[in-house]
Amino acid sequence: MIRGEVWWADFDPARGAEIRKHRPAVIMSATVLASRRKTIVAIPLSSSPAPRWPLVVDLPSIGGRSVAVCDQVRALDRTRFDKRLGLVGADDMERLAEAMRLVLAL
Repeated sequence: MIRGEVWWADFDPARGAEIRKHRPAVIMSATVLASRRKTIVAIPLSSSPAPRWPLVVDLPSIGGRSVAVCDQVRALDRTRFDKRLGLVGADDMERLAEAMRLVLAL
């Protein structure tokens, strides 16, 4: 697993307003950490909401109407990931990084 890859991930069980379901997610962990840790930081993807910077970020590099739901970032056990789907483009990763800086006030 490397930073910027898109994988199918299982977000269930969820509580309250947490994002749920088996859905694509973008790996945000540094590649070196993703290779050594049992948990991976990921941003879930959705096709439902309209982009609303910086909470919901459009990702044209992966096609379709996919958006990253940045305020739902989560650390997931690596057993929740089951299939690699692709890679987010460099420009989209930069926009995701900027969105996360704003969402987390970094």
